[in-house]
Amino acid sequence: MGDSQDLCPHLDSIGEVTKEDLLLKSKGTCRSCGVTGPNLWACLQVSCPYVGCGESFANHSTIHAQVKKHNLTVNLTTFRVWCYACEKEVFLEQQLAVHMAGPSLKFLEQDSPLPFHPLKAVPIAVADEGESESEDDLKPRGLTGMKNLGNSCYMNAALQALSNCPPLTQFFLECGGLVRTDKKPALCKSYQKLVSEVWHRKRPSYVVPTGLSHGIKLVNPMFRGYAQQDTQEFLRCLMDQLHEELKEPVVAAALALTEARDSDSSDSDEKQEGDRSPSEDEFLSCDSSSDRGEGDGQGRGGGSSQAETELLIPDEAGRAISEKERMKDRKFSWGQQRTSSEQVDEDADVDTAMAAIDRHLSDTQPPSPRSTSPCRTPEPDNEAHMRPTSRPCSPIHHHEGHTKLASSPPRASPVRMGPSYVLKKAQMPSASSRRRKEQRYRSVISDIFDGSILSLVQCLTCDRVSTTVETFQDLSLPIPGKEDLAKLHSAIYQNVPAKPGACGDSYTPQGWLAFLVEYIRRFVISCTPSWFWGPVVTLEDCLAAFFAADELKGDNMYSCERCKKLRNGVKYCKVLRLPEILCIHLKRFRHEVMYSFKISSHVSFPLEGLDLRPFLAKECTSQITTYDLLSVICHHGTAGSGHYIAYCQNVINGQWYEFDDQYVTEVHETVVQNIEAYVLFYRKSSEEAVRERQQVVSLAAMREPSLLRFYVSREWLNKFNTFAEPGPITNHTFLCSHGGIPPNKYHYIDDLVVILPQNVWEHLYNRFGGGPAVNHLYVCSICQVEIEALAKRRRIEIDTFIKLNKAFQAEESPGVIYCISMQWFREWEAFVKGKDNEPPGPIDNSRIAQVKGSGHIQLKQGADYGQISEETWIYLNNLYGGGPEIAIRQSVAQLQDPENLHGEQKIEAETRAV
Repeated sequence: MGDSQDLCPHLDSIGEVTKEDLLLKSKGTCRSCGVTGPNLWACLQVSCPYVGCGESFANHSTIHAQVKKHNLTVNLTTFRVWCYACEKEVFLEQQLAVHMAGPSLKFLEQDSPLPFHPLKAVPIAVADEGESESEDDLKPRGLTGMKNLGNSCYMNAALQALSNCPPLTQFFLECGGLVRTDKKPALCKSYQKLVSEVWHRKRPSYVVPTGLSHGIKLVNPMFRGYAQQDTQEFLRCLMDQLHEELKEPVVAAALALTEARDSDSSDSDEKQEGDRSPSEDEFLSCDSSSDRGEGDGQGRGGGSSQAETELLIPDEAGRAISEKERMKDRKFSWGQQRTSSEQVDEDADVDTAMAAIDRHLSDTQPPSPRSTSPCRTPEPDNEAHMRPTSRPCSPIHHHEGHTKLASSPPRASPVRMGPSYVLKKAQMPSASSRRRKEQRYRSVISDIFDGSILSLVQCLTCDRVSTTVETFQDLSLPIPGKEDLAKLHSAIYQNVPAKPGACGDSYTPQGWLAFLVEYIRRFVISCTPSWFWGPVVTLEDCLAAFFAADELKGDNMYSCERCKKLRNGVKYCKVLRLPEILCIHLKRFRHEVMYSFKISSHVSFPLEGLDLRPFLAKECTSQITTYDLLSVICHHGTAGSGHYIAYCQNVINGQWYEFDDQYVTEVHETVVQNIEAYVLFYRKSSEEAVRERQQVVSLAAMREPSLLRFYVSREWLNKFNTFAEPGPITNHTFLCSHGGIPPNKYHYIDDLVVILPQNVWEHLYNRFGGGPAVNHLYVCSICQVEIEALAKRRRIEIDTFIKLNKAFQAEESPGVIYCISMQWFREWEAFVKGKDNEPPGPIDNSRIAQVKGSGHIQLKQGADYGQISEETWIYLNNLYGGGPEIAIRQSVAQLQDPENLHGEQKIEAETRAV
């Protein structure tokens, strides 16, 4: 801040000032014109009680200072002091230290609109707690309960925990114009309304979240009815749906960095298939609530094209899920983007593998030589198809008749989770999938909660290493027992692999005797005080168990590409990128063959200073590694029934509160430390970020005249206000790839941008880089032409298809019928009807075809396909290409022999290369 911090020589003219006096004056009016606040200014001259309006009105405070020669004045909204003689902001370290330090410091985390912003603006200062215009506003907000709608405590606790995550809450409060979606059931709108009610100044004692409850039931039928559900599953479902509704494609610079690697993605996919053992299909994610189908997604497509049914999430019974929604932008997003460097050369050793990852990370760093900020986090894409909710390490071996060890009731799997590889069709590569993987998506959910883990598998014979980068939304941590703790403490932070199953994540067949012994042991443990069994388990112990190395041997041996056989191996993982908010789930619930139980062991967790540095990969780009606790959800009861309660820290007064449905009670932090934690939310902590915001506020308060005004993304400015590492300035949230405003966004552009003075822009740009600089807003004419051309293309395609299909239906006995994959057809239909902006890509019939022994391809029995005419196939194939071509026709011999007309109809599939 330089000279602005020097003591002003006019400070001696200040009279006695107290906070009470300033609060009283803030409720008054301008003594000259009678206008009320905000942004009234009080004169600080000795014995001068004058209060005047600011620049947003008649500026009587300035007139008073010039006439009376009273140099010092204080803003009664922000409590910042200005000297007219020195023409700079004054920092009252001495005279007002007692009375002003609190409000001034607090302002760094408050909403204070700058008077020179002509547009609706997210303030430069942090907007965590809202404005501070009166004494009532100093009272904490967000202390609103939620009515129980019938066993809905799991939902209430989850919503309260999310509501007390400042980056997410501030987005919905301050960037409401960005909450736009045409996807049903518009859950983001319901959540925005709920957050606004909870954090309103005139909040009720409790709210009734019926709108959000109804929406989540439409998304996932599992939550219908009044049965008790798992709060973690609700969180996953809610955040995934919010991501789906708010996601936007990543454009321009972010995509340019990955286009060069896209051509190699499919090759890396095929290599990845060869670098895993058969058992790795099950242990890429240890979370046993995940329901994995085949990598190609076959059999998961729902039959309906309605938007509502396409949003269904699968459960263990195999409920319908739209193949388009699940595969379109997830299957080839984060995982496939990274596979070009994830899979190293066959001759690579550990050092070579890590060097390859290091080069890959440096490639994805946005080019900005201006900035040396530790906050520069590359975010070319935060959308991911992989959401491992537990460490991708421990092998889990399946046996018929047995279920996996569950961390929560295994009803539904998160849509945004899956293995980092796809089962390949060597003879019939999916052209459609290759087209789809080029599009990247991000949202406020992925910006806040997404991190990434680097997993490595090393062959112990030849030292070959294969690597995988997986994106996680939360971490499901095992709770180690007494023996597990001893093993972990003996090998913690070392590269010595822990024994497989050290934390109960490995499952082996049990005989009846072993089952009875285990059942009795679990019962005795649950009835005995935890202090009897040994030392207290800490959250750091759970993290160490999560990231401990696993040996791959026995039934879980590693299939080495170099050795061409199964070998013993070791699998370990480290964090490659830390999320802004870290969600941790403790695996307290286990569901086994004949019984379910809950692990009630107390896990000690820190309220401040959770350090993840021991678990970081050396290539990790995150500079801030410490976290402070925001909220925690606990479960009282057993595996079959119970009650959820949330404990959250209010960001206004720093106090902890218990949210028990509609009842909100203040509690001491020792109460929080002694609860039985189930889900915890941690936020990155950084004093440097606070100082940076303070410096920007000071620059904005200088009001330096400038000839240029700069437009900055409102969403990025919200990141700056709430993130510890906001990353480079990203104005592409309101710009198209051509540098203009997309025509569909121009009518609400004031919701997307904020105007900054030149000195503030230059400071932010030099500090964080990114951009681009925007001084003029205009509608992009290129995009307008493209939109008109796209609308014309859609109209022509759908009209032509309807015409050809009518002719096909009129044929009484068509000689040939062509087959087309319904998955591809649904994507095409959504495109031509305007439900999807992206064309479907080449026709992909690989899912409905199978290869005969002779090498010919025939229609797969039970395949999800549609029948079209030859003319329709030719039309679509000329437009999109792809294949393989499958035509069903009656044999000539059958037509010539009338005796066979009533016999079994023989169908053969003939294939022509495309």
